[in-house]
Amino acid sequence: MPVPSSSSARPARRLAHALLEIGAVSLRPHEPFAWSSGLRAPIYCDNRRTLAHPRVRTLIADAFAEAVRAQGGDTPTVAGTATAGIPHAAWLAERLDAPMAYVRSAAKAHGQGRRIEGARLSSGKAAVVVEDLLSTGGSALEAVSAVRETGAAVQGVLAIFSYGLDAADAAFAKAGVERHVLTTFPTLLEVAHRDHGLSDEARALLEDWRADPEAWSRAHGA
Repeated sequence: MPVPSSSSARPARRLAHALLEIGAVSLRPHEPFAWSSGLRAPIYCDNRRTLAHPRVRTLIADAFAEAVRAQGGDTPTVAGTATAGIPHAAWLAERLDAPMAYVRSAAKAHGQGRRIEGARLSSGKAAVVVEDLLSTGGSALEAVSAVRETGAAVQGVLAIFSYGLDAADAAFAKAGVERHVLTTFPTLLEVAHRDHGLSDEARALLEDWRADPEAWSRAHGA
């Protein structure tokens, strides 16, 4: 489940265009966004907006299904991260005729105290984890850890978009988890520059942020 290669460049550009068109990804290099972490960034991704656009969510589900089928083998259980990964996991599971589960950020404090709801995962079963967005990779890898605790084998993480941060690369490598991202930060900048009026200067600011997000944040008032 690699990051998109040149063979998937066209669908990656198509999705990047769609995300920009519906406002799921916003670029503001001169008026940075405040992230919940306290960092300031020239980009903000809200893939929940895809839920309102049938054409875009269909594009995503079809691309996820293609990625899973390309692996071959038995159909895995589809496990969505709560909450943003749940709807995309449901649409993917429908296409694959696969069992579905979702992974809470923590086990319930009441009832049966489950962290994973839906399909029962156990040793010998395979699963893919569906996330809407990868930044540092922390939330997706927490879900992977929860799935692995059941004994199931995680075939990889599927995500709509990645900021392409080095921290995520390091975290996934350390965890030994493959990922398939439908579209990436460099592709988004290419499409925004070519088709959505992103200036050369703004593109350079965004590339500077990508090179060192913390230093860029400090330089822009964090």
